[in-house]
Amino acid sequence: MIILGIDPGIAIVGYSIIECKGNSFKAIDYGCITTEANMLFPERLKIVYDEITKIIEKYQPEDLAVEELFFNKNVKTAIKVGQARGVEVLACVNKGLDIFEYTPLQIKQSVVGYGRADKKQVQEMVKILLNLKEIPKPDDVADALAVAICHGSSLKFKDSFRMK
Repeated sequence: MIILGIDPGIAIVGYSIIECKGNSFKAIDYGCITTEANMLFPERLKIVYDEITKIIEKYQPEDLAVEELFFNKNVKTAIKVGQARGVEVLACVNKGLDIFEYTPLQIKQSVVGYGRADKKQVQEMVKILLNLKEIPKPDDVADALAVAICHGSSLKFKDSFRMK
């Protein structure tokens, strides 16, 4: 199965394409989509939408695994990132992907085995599980790989994580 993993954002959107066969994972592609803060917000959303669409058309993933948003301070940022996440999900829905979402706790539990793992532990396990030479940068990319691995590890139970 080919999985698209997304770490939602607007300035930086981490994405990953992994192949899952049984209990093994292979990174096919990963990176980030960036938009400039001085651009009009609708234009930034369009860039994100268009780039996600191109990635889907190139790799033909079956599922999207996306991290649930969690904000506890800046409401303005939360709203903008929420709008961007909506555009990211919409691009996937328009291309026929099934959508699944995971909390940060679920992702850490799946990748590291401990739901309170720190960012460095998650990044190191992503590197190990995908047999990468180095930890992917920026952090958003490693997070996108982690959410895709989480989904690949949860395939037997994936209907429990379908976005509602």
